[in-house]
Amino acid sequence: MAAATSLEPVARYTPDSKERVRDAVDMIDLVGTRTELKRAGSSRYTGLCPFHEERSPSFGIDPNTKLYHCFGCGVGGDCFTFVQELEGLDFTSALEFLAERYNVTLEVADDDPQAAEKRRHHDRLLELLERTAAYYVRMLWESDEAASSREYLASRGLQEPILREFRVGYAPSAWDRVLTASRRAGFTEAELAAAGLVSRSRENGRVYDRFRRRIMFPLCDRRGAVLGFGARAVGPDQQPKYLNSADGEIYHKGRHVFGFHNARAAAAKAGTVILAEGYTDVIALHQAGLANTVGLMGTALTPDQVTELARMAKIVQLALDADGAGQEAMLRAARVARGKDLDLRIVPLPAGSDPADLVLAEGPERILELATASVPFVSFQVDRALAAGDVSSAEGKDRIIDALRPVFAPATLPPGALREELLKRVADRLNLAQSLVSSWLSAPASSAAAARPPGGNGNGGVAATAPRAALSRDERQQRAFLALCIATPADGVRALTELDIERDFTTDLLRAAARHLRAHAAAPLDDLPDELAALIPELAVRAADLHPTPAMLELERLQLELARVDREIVVARGTGSGVGELAQERLALQGAVDRAMLVAMDDTAPTDVLK
Repeated sequence: MAAATSLEPVARYTPDSKERVRDAVDMIDLVGTRTELKRAGSSRYTGLCPFHEERSPSFGIDPNTKLYHCFGCGVGGDCFTFVQELEGLDFTSALEFLAERYNVTLEVADDDPQAAEKRRHHDRLLELLERTAAYYVRMLWESDEAASSREYLASRGLQEPILREFRVGYAPSAWDRVLTASRRAGFTEAELAAAGLVSRSRENGRVYDRFRRRIMFPLCDRRGAVLGFGARAVGPDQQPKYLNSADGEIYHKGRHVFGFHNARAAAAKAGTVILAEGYTDVIALHQAGLANTVGLMGTALTPDQVTELARMAKIVQLALDADGAGQEAMLRAARVARGKDLDLRIVPLPAGSDPADLVLAEGPERILELATASVPFVSFQVDRALAAGDVSSAEGKDRIIDALRPVFAPATLPPGALREELLKRVADRLNLAQSLVSSWLSAPASSAAAARPPGGNGNGGVAATAPRAALSRDERQQRAFLALCIATPADGVRALTELDIERDFTTDLLRAAARHLRAHAAAPLDDLPDELAALIPELAVRAADLHPTPAMLELERLQLELARVDREIVVARGTGSGVGELAQERLALQGAVDRAMLVAMDDTAPTDVLK
C-alpha cells in the first residue's frame, strides 16, 4: 500500500486486534477456498500448492498454529502472509480483510477526537459512493432507459455475470436522481461534492448530478471500495465520450489501476499481470479467462500505478491498443517503470484492434494465444525501430543503429541468447554483417559514426540521398528500384516483368509508374500520363547519376519482394491464417537476397546506386 496520505487515512490497530483476528481465522476454511485440502495426520492437512503449478501435493497447513508451508516452492507463513501473498495486499489490508471475513471488530490504537472525526468523514464518503454504485447497477438492469446501454454492452460481447462482477451500472438522464436519493439517506451536499458525485452550475449555483445518461464503471481501491467512477457516454451528442470522477478527497487520478481487486488473486497466483487500456478491454479479458488483467484509469501510466502493478506480480504484459497511441503508451510505460523490479512484456495485438474487439471477433482462444506469445519489451523496441526506419538508404540504416544503441546497452540488454537473437534480426533487416552491427551498437554514437565512411553503410560504399519525410520506407525503396530500371532499361524491363506490380508496389502512383516503365524504360518520357508528369522526370534525373550492375538490380528486385512478403505477414497475423506459407516464402526470398548480395558485393563495377 502507498504511504498514508490525507486522502486515504490508514488506521493503526491495537496488537490485541491482530491476535483476536488470528484466533478467529479458520485456516482450513481460508486455505480451502484456494486448494482442496485432505487430512494427512492429527493436526496437518495437505493439498496442491496455490502459489505454483504442481501435480503432486507438497503444500501443507497446521490449522492449530495457523501456519502453512510448501515443500515444493518453499513459501510459508501464517494466515496474514497467506492473504497478503495471494490477494496482493499489505499487512494492514490483510488484517482488515480477515477481520471482515471472520466478523472481528478492530480497535484503533490512537483514537483521538480529530483522527476519529477524519475517519468518520472518510467512511461516510465511502458509504455514499458504495450506495451510489449499487443504485447505478440497479438502473442498468432494471430501468427501461438503460435498454440501449444493455444492448451496447451485449454488442461488445460482454455478458451479464461479468458485468455484475465489475458492478457496471447506468446513470439516468435526470439531473437530480443521485442528489435527491442521497439527501433522503441523510447525506449533505458537501458530502456529495467531496465524493465527486455532484457539480454546481456556474450560472445559478444549483447543484446537479455529475453523471447523467452514461454507462458507469466503478473505480475501486485494492480492497474493492468504490473511490469514483469512469462514465461512458451513451449518445453521439454527449461530450466528452468518457468522463471520470475529478480528483478530490477520495479519488485521485493515476493512483490506482482499474480492476485491481478483481485481478489481484489471479495475478498473484500466475506471477503475471496484464495491463489493458479501456474498461471494456479489462472486462472482456476477464470474461475470456484472463482474470489477471487490470486497466489504466484514463491516463498515461504513472509511478503510483507502477507501484500497484509491482504489488500484484513481477511480470507485466502490456496489452494496449495496437495503434500509434498504444505504442507510444508502451514506450511511456517503459520509461516510468525503469529502475523498478518489473519484467515488461508486450502482447502482440494485430494492427487496428483492441482486446475487446479481438475477443468478440475471434473468440477467447485467440487472446489467450496472444497473451501466451508475449515478447520482451526490448524485442518490441527493436521491431518498432526497424518498422519505422528507412532500411533502403545508408543514412536510414545509420539512424536505426543510433536509435537502437540505448536498447542494446549492456545494462538494458546483457549478453545472452536474447541479445544475439535480436542482433541477428537487426542485421538481417539491414542486410549487414551481424558482427558489424554488433560493433556499431556497442560503440558510443560519436565513435560509431566515425567508424563508418561518409555516405556509406559498410556494404560496398553505396551512396544515398536523404529520405523524404512525407514518404514511407516502402515508397522510398520502390522509387529507388524504379530509378535503377531507368538506368539499365533492358534489365529493368526484365525485372519489372518478374514482379507482381499490384502486390509489390504499395501506392497507385508507383504501380502506374511501374507499368509505364515496363513499356517505356528506354524512353521514360514518351507517352507520359498526366499523373506521372512529376514522378517520372524526377526518377530519370536520379537515374542519370547511377551506374548499376545487373547483380545490383536483381538484389533490389528481391528486396522489393521481401518487403512485400513482410507486409503480407503482418496482415496474415491479424487474420490468423496463411502465416505458415508466407513464412516459407520469406525464408526462400531471404536466402535469395543473401546470395544476390554476395554477387553484388563481388562485382567490381561502380556501386553508387542512389536511393
